[in-house]
Amino acid sequence: MEPPLAPTPASRICTRVPALLALLAGLTSALGFAPLQWWPVTLAALALWLWVVHQAPTLKAALWRSWLFGVAHFTIGNNWIQHAFDFQDRMPPALGYVAVVGLALYLAIYPMLAGGIAWKLGRRSGRPDLAYVAIAAAAWIATEYARAIVFTGYAWNPIGVIWVPTPLRGLATITGTYTLSGLTVLLSGTILLAPTRVRRTGVLAVFALLMGWFLWRGDTPARIAATPDAPRVRVVQPNFPQEAVRSPGYDQRLLERQIELSGTPGRAPRLIVWPEGTVNYYLEDGYPPEWYDAPPALLRARIASILGPRDVALVGGTALNFDPRSQLTGAGNSVFALTPDTRIAGRYDKAHLVPGGEYLPLRSILQPLGLSRLVMGDIDFAPGPGPATLTLPGFGQVGMQICYEIIFSGQVVDRAHRPAFLFNPSNDAWFGTWGPPQHLAQARLRATEEGLPILRATPTGISAVIDASGALVATIPAGRADAIEVPLPAPHAPTLFARVGNWMALLAIVLLCGLAIAIRRRAR
Repeated sequence: MEPPLAPTPASRICTRVPALLALLAGLTSALGFAPLQWWPVTLAALALWLWVVHQAPTLKAALWRSWLFGVAHFTIGNNWIQHAFDFQDRMPPALGYVAVVGLALYLAIYPMLAGGIAWKLGRRSGRPDLAYVAIAAAAWIATEYARAIVFTGYAWNPIGVIWVPTPLRGLATITGTYTLSGLTVLLSGTILLAPTRVRRTGVLAVFALLMGWFLWRGDTPARIAATPDAPRVRVVQPNFPQEAVRSPGYDQRLLERQIELSGTPGRAPRLIVWPEGTVNYYLEDGYPPEWYDAPPALLRARIASILGPRDVALVGGTALNFDPRSQLTGAGNSVFALTPDTRIAGRYDKAHLVPGGEYLPLRSILQPLGLSRLVMGDIDFAPGPGPATLTLPGFGQVGMQICYEIIFSGQVVDRAHRPAFLFNPSNDAWFGTWGPPQHLAQARLRATEEGLPILRATPTGISAVIDASGALVATIPAGRADAIEVPLPAPHAPTLFARVGNWMALLAIVLLCGLAIAIRRRAR
């Protein structure tokens, strides 16, 4: 039978106010994400969580404290979801606050499981040791990956994304996101392993100094050596807010704004990219006539009029699918590749759809209860086949990831047909002020992992060109109608993560557990 732990001042505090400490750790841990990017605070918060869990007298207490940590963490990190309810006529905006907390109540299960595993398998002595921290890091990797796949997955804001504004994001080329998150937990544990208060304060001081150095150093993209006739990309941001969707003439004004911002042909071939879903007319031929507000051939010709002979446009719109009786069977959230001869050279349909946004799960149950999709429209989207690569004349192979799809580490590239870059159109106008910078940060981490440039076009910002190291080549801030045109960044050779994928997470779990076992045996 294991002897009882000797009480310490810290343990007495944890006994009296464990719930408050867990909530405080969860609240502050979310401050390392964009837009604040206070990553040293996240490290300190994770250290506090590790300590509170270690001091739990029972497994039930460890699970409870970790769940409270998760509720606070995800409530703060996902606060932007409330903003989507501001545009719903059928649901009150106040319901958005309920949705944020409700989602957090579910997502908190994953750090709860991580804390429970760490307590059950890692806790052996009166104070945390390296074996305990290693088990906690392994458990975090496993549960964060599970969060990304269970019930279609919700991979938003993995802990590893706090390193995006620093050079340490380069570790993702080897580790991938989920292992990087585990290493972050491991790093936080070093605060606990420092045996004295002076040393713990010293560790925190070093973290603060490193943050200052990284902010001062900045984040400079690699120089692009391009000839005058090298391919260029032009990213268009029309800045039409979501509030304007139902205003008279919205569709036509949005189309004209994007055409205006697309510029004029030049010597170099241009790839012109528009945001997700901003062409609100149907571009394809062959639909029943009653579905068209304008002839698709004329619409394609209008867009093609801005293209030079070697230009290509990637535009976001909606595709429809019909059965032989001309009955609608589904819709696609799509990207169309248009060439100067008005031809559709390729189409990609979004595969990883947002539950409650692009389709209503359990519609027969939820719709009678007054719940509807957050995104406007009555037709549910149907998923496409998965990551796909389109070949564009003059630009080679491009991978497609629409909006939310870009957050899923290891799932953004067709590995049998590796592209030269990724296109990530999005509609972040739903996401308030915190959502867009968080979305951009996750796109930058995908670029780093895969060694591929990413083009992001959004209606209201933040649009960007990201190089293959994850650095920002150019951006358009939120709330501005503008366009950026730069040479198309070159890809890197496939990274280790691009070759291995999330098998790296399994390898990291095995190595961390092996480290913990070795430490335990050595201590006997």
